[in-house]
Amino acid sequence: MTHGFDLLVIGTGTAGATVAYSLRKAGWTVAIADKRPFGGTCALRGCDPKKVLVGAADLVDWYQRMRHRGIAGEHAHVDWPELMRFKRTFTDPVPEDRERGFQGAGIATFHGSARFVDPRTIQVDDQTLTGRHIVIAAGASPRTLGIPGEEHLTTSEQFLDLDTLPRRIVFVGGGYIAAEFAHITARAGVEARIVHRGLRPLEGFDPDLVAQWKEATQDAGIALELGATVQAVERQADRLIVLARRGGETHMWETDLVVHAAGRVPEIDKLDLARGNVQFNRRGVIVNDHLQSVSNPAVYAGGDSGATGGLRLTPVAGYDGEVIAANLLEGNHRRPDYRMVPTVVFSIPPLAAIGLQEDAARREGLRFTVKYGDTSEWYSSRRVGNKYSGYKVLIEEETEHILGAHVLGPHADDVINLFALAMRLGARASDVRHVLYAYPSVSGDVSYMV
Repeated sequence: MTHGFDLLVIGTGTAGATVAYSLRKAGWTVAIADKRPFGGTCALRGCDPKKVLVGAADLVDWYQRMRHRGIAGEHAHVDWPELMRFKRTFTDPVPEDRERGFQGAGIATFHGSARFVDPRTIQVDDQTLTGRHIVIAAGASPRTLGIPGEEHLTTSEQFLDLDTLPRRIVFVGGGYIAAEFAHITARAGVEARIVHRGLRPLEGFDPDLVAQWKEATQDAGIALELGATVQAVERQADRLIVLARRGGETHMWETDLVVHAAGRVPEIDKLDLARGNVQFNRRGVIVNDHLQSVSNPAVYAGGDSGATGGLRLTPVAGYDGEVIAANLLEGNHRRPDYRMVPTVVFSIPPLAAIGLQEDAARREGLRFTVKYGDTSEWYSSRRVGNKYSGYKVLIEEETEHILGAHVLGPHADDVINLFALAMRLGARASDVRHVLYAYPSVSGDVSYMV
């Protein structure tokens, strides 16, 4: 059966839902399709369920930090099966709620794998859908590593649905996923190990704060194996063996679970994009400044699916959806601006950043002052027993504008939003410094960072 619409959306995550609701509200006929349960990565198998686990791990860590500082009693610990039951109270209702929301708004819903038939037509299982426009917002999936034994890897999505935790886990990769999951499992009593081919983990973050983060990570009992490229994963009876190459030598680690944390790629390989005349590369659908396909003007792409300059973050996906919706409704006039987007590694403690790092600012020829300090002896860290915290802020000399801000420590995930607000509004460092903040509060420390 063939159905005709003004707009077809592939993917029910943040980007796709934003476009679908906006265009339907404007009176367009809209259909949305997904091969997975409705809701997208963040709500079902990403940031939202992860943050539930982080909350529990943080509580256990806080208890351990405050022992002999006025806190006594039985040892706090993570009950993983109970924690997963709690997590599912957030994730289980999402697919039905999301579909009910779409249908209540008058958006037609389709379940199944979508693929292009021609530039304005997609096939979803046995349903043929045609549209004046098509939006690709299909999310991401773990990238293929191409190593022997790859089938033994547990994906980050599978990890977030584990009913029990093994005694030992190796995380392959040194980015957000490995950092966050290793910190969670370490607080749950797991022997966690991060194996990363680079010499520095969290390569997108300030190197000085990452150095502090590494100390905090090792202090939590997490092994960091840097400069080690995983060559293979082997199963031997009830255990797994991770083989890696480092410095010309082969290293071997025995473990119970190996988690793929070595990056994700746009999930577009099964869409038959060539039949839709949609050009793409390894970063996603190739789009112009308006998030429109460079080869098929009927198609737009955003979120994890578009080869844009934006970080692969939920707020960015929603922002992409807003830009695409505006351009579809009013003609191409909006261009996304990804320069001031905060990002956070939800480890313990969290590491947050926005704007430029020192090297990038120098490459741009900017003249700036660096405010950098270790805040582990500041009151806000000492009162919660935190040993690892710091900041680095780049301030342009001529304008006093904040070029970049980097924060490690308790509530860094909230503090970075103050910098985001200041940078978005073009506030000067002196403006930020002279705000009367609530005291004592971690956000009040911002006045001493600028």
